[in-house]
Amino acid sequence: MASSKEYLEFILGQLSDLDDITYRAMMGEYIIYYRGKIIGGIYDDRLLVKPIKAAIDYMPTATCELPYEGAKEMLLVDEVDNREFLTGLFNAMYEKLPAPKPKKMK
Repeated sequence: MASSKEYLEFILGQLSDLDDITYRAMMGEYIIYYRGKIIGGIYDDRLLVKPIKAAIDYMPTATCELPYEGAKEMLLVDEVDNREFLTGLFNAMYEKLPAPKPKKMK
């Protein structure tokens, strides 16, 4: 099942206090970027983030779920209604995320 544009817009609204949140549509789902780094995505109308230590520490009771068949597990963000929680989560994760890979010249 693909994610709805309405759910994407809801999540983007919840993250509106943060600068430089972008997304990319990918096969009916959405990859979420924070200041150029992939932080997670929206899959089947669920916000999932990378399972890095900072995210696990911030959400110690979060469950791991598969975004799609054959993918690596990601952490399910349950508190999407809490803007302050989401802002704090993204800020906690940002410094620990790897830098984006440079694009190859064609």
